[in-house]
Amino acid sequence: MNITNPTQLILVAVIFLILGGVIAMALMRVQRTKRLKERFGPEYERTMNEIGDKRQAESELDARLAHVNTLNIRPLTAEEVNRFALEWQKTQTEFVDEPLTALQKADRLIREVMKTRGYPVEDFEQRAADISVDYPELVTDYRGLHLIAAKEKDDKVSTEEMRQAMVHGRALFENLIRQEASAETIAEKEKI
Repeated sequence: MNITNPTQLILVAVIFLILGGVIAMALMRVQRTKRLKERFGPEYERTMNEIGDKRQAESELDARLAHVNTLNIRPLTAEEVNRFALEWQKTQTEFVDEPLTALQKADRLIREVMKTRGYPVEDFEQRAADISVDYPELVTDYRGLHLIAAKEKDDKVSTEEMRQAMVHGRALFENLIRQEASAETIAEKEKI
């Protein structure tokens, strides 16, 4: 094909520009998906399944990142770590006699640690979304703990389910009271 007409030359250039733009957009979407999958792990799939639309789910995850980056999350002081650790030990001890009550106390203690660190805690779904940014591998278990802790004494929950919830809650609790900030969170906040 011999392109000598200026109109044909402009048309071919426009087509190449459009194709280049489409390819660039596709590559950016692939990179975004990869970044979000790496950052959120299993929470990425849970959000995809819950929302049902990839673009909306990824926008939701990006919004969580942006929200947490606006928060003033701080590490706990040594005194706060000590106080919370002692409260957690007491709660675990109480589990033997009153498992559901102890689990409810553990849920409140996690909320108190989050509040002290600077997370908003009024709404559970917001707490879980915020936790998913910094602790994506623990948020599913946190949801499970909270679901069981919200039950009444008359509800049928096995002691084993409560024990598992307490173990998972302990993992989140220990991560929340750690003194060092996560390198990813620091890097994300420095980008802003």
